[in-house]
Amino acid sequence: MSTIIHEKLVRDRIPEIIEASGKTCVTRVLPHEEYLAALDAKLTEELAEYQADKSMEELADLLEVMMAVAEARGHNFTAVEAIRQAKASKRGGFRERIWLESVTE
Repeated sequence: MSTIIHEKLVRDRIPEIIEASGKTCVTRVLPHEEYLAALDAKLTEELAEYQADKSMEELADLLEVMMAVAEARGHNFTAVEAIRQAKASKRGGFRERIWLESVTE
């Protein structure tokens, strides 16, 4: 019997899924500050996974973590979306694929 050390934030149902497969896992609930740090690390992990294969599943995982970050910081994703829309209205989005080469003063 071997033990694999993970030491990372996982989705809420992962321990249940592990136990259902006949394995045993050790978990703990993170205090708020550790949770925020773990979410930041998870953002980096999920972004790297998306950049590696560009799948919509990985993009969805990244969005799930972003939603958790907003909630953990006392907001909700509706608030984040409102900010995004306001910025898009004021500064535009990225649909026109504009690459800024240089600016001369």
